[in-house]
Amino acid sequence: MKQVAVIILTAGRGTRMKSALPKVMHKLAGRPMINYLLDSVKALNPDRVIVIVGQDMEIVKTTVSPYETVVQIERLGTGHAVSTARASLANFNGTILILHGDTPLIGLNNLKAILDRSSDLAIVVLGFRSDNIGRYGRLLINSSGKLESIVEFNDATDEQRAINLCNSGVIAVDAIHLWKLIDKLSNNNSSGEFYLTDIISLAHKDGLICDFIEASRDELLGINSMAELAISENILQNRMRLSNMENGVMLIDPTSIYFSWDTQLGQNVIIGPNVVFGPGVSVGDNCKIEAFCHLEGASIASNSTIGPFARLRPNVIIGNDVCIGNFVEIKNSTIESGTKINHLTYIGDSQVGSKVNIGAGTITCNYNGLAKFLTKIDNGAFIGSNSSLIAPVKIGKGSIVGAGSVITKDVSAGSLAITRGEQKELSDWANHFFNIDKKSTKEDK
Repeated sequence: MKQVAVIILTAGRGTRMKSALPKVMHKLAGRPMINYLLDSVKALNPDRVIVIVGQDMEIVKTTVSPYETVVQIERLGTGHAVSTARASLANFNGTILILHGDTPLIGLNNLKAILDRSSDLAIVVLGFRSDNIGRYGRLLINSSGKLESIVEFNDATDEQRAINLCNSGVIAVDAIHLWKLIDKLSNNNSSGEFYLTDIISLAHKDGLICDFIEASRDELLGINSMAELAISENILQNRMRLSNMENGVMLIDPTSIYFSWDTQLGQNVIIGPNVVFGPGVSVGDNCKIEAFCHLEGASIASNSTIGPFARLRPNVIIGNDVCIGNFVEIKNSTIESGTKINHLTYIGDSQVGSKVNIGAGTITCNYNGLAKFLTKIDNGAFIGSNSSLIAPVKIGKGSIVGAGSVITKDVSAGSLAITRGEQKELSDWANHFFNIDKKSTKEDK
């Protein structure tokens, strides 16, 4: 087996993204697109990895660490970008695999295939066919079925643009030939750039054999605009939806459900329509996530039900057999097994024990404008509807908070705490009020 070095090009400005964020840092399923490509590269177990970055791309350097980075100071085209890695790979003998950081969905199998095919060839290119061709370069094939050259869209004739075999930008080159071919590149083209793709025709003139492998367009889609980012997001979401359903998760309306790259779902889980999973969510077996829920940074144990219309924010731990109902928001809290929080409630910065019942409209008042404080509700407590628990406060085991109470002090175990004002009644007041109201209405007419 030849040694393998990988060069990843990430220095492009991404001007069509119209964003100050480097293009490869835009997210798919909550994760920078470059990370997906890095995962595939890591799985190849290459001998060397060089990432080409632009100036002022410290965020990219940090993200791709510990891989080596080289700065492309002038952006003179893809051929020039690859040449910046020459010093780092001066003594490398083997295959150099060149990838683009804005093509994140490429599968590991296709990377392995192009390396296998390149073992006895000078150059192998990964291409795809598409009826909706766009501005990709075109692969020109000779009568022997081998790759003869690649023509960039801007320099292609109308006849060449009609070809539906397109260049993905993924190229495997024997290191023996790469730098010699790079030295022969010219920028005599419509863009005034040094095209890496021109090494194909140069190799052909030198009598070297070049070939290509076809792959799915979905895997090789380059992301150069927000519209293409959205297309790639849809492709990735469909992959995750299918994967989860194959693993036994029931998605009631798959296309309305959005996953994060790290969403973990157990067996026998049911997901209702219009559910969004942010990063850091795990769901245990036999759970049900009802419609219109938003979850992020939450761990949900087995046999629990969430929603509909519930929001779980970061640092939430939900135990077994818990019911979180409609219009309930929870953040930075632990909810232990068997607890029910069924309606219109906010629980923040709290420790809620097992088999607690929290009534509708309850609020843990965790923030005083300067700092946040803990509310602790022990096992078996019952919190009446429309109660406000002013943190820091502890509700004792098996105690009851009467509906409508504002609790500012700890409640001891097994007791009743209630802060309602005394109920008063004024006899016949309502009849008098409504009669006056009717009289004034007639006079107004």
